[in-house]
Amino acid sequence: MPDFGTVLWVAGGLLLAVVLWKVGIGMLRSVTRPLPDPPPPGEMRKISVRYRCDVCGVELKMTLAPDEDPPPPKHCLEDMTEVAPLYE
Repeated sequence: MPDFGTVLWVAGGLLLAVVLWKVGIGMLRSVTRPLPDPPPPGEMRKISVRYRCDVCGVELKMTLAPDEDPPPPKHCLEDMTEVAPLYE
């Protein structure tokens, strides 16, 4: 007759194997899920882009735009430059 400690080790090992299997399958399914459909034309998208005017130094954070890569806005009759985000 097997020892009670051995039975616990085997049951724990089997439980760990089942948990790892389920987590692995869940991760693979999440990778193969298709991307969501793009919004219809004219609908705004959420973005987070910061711009700075090279002439006067004013800064702007754009949070909504019609596409993911909008053209830079103009300030002081010049295109603003994109600023790398600090910590978000």
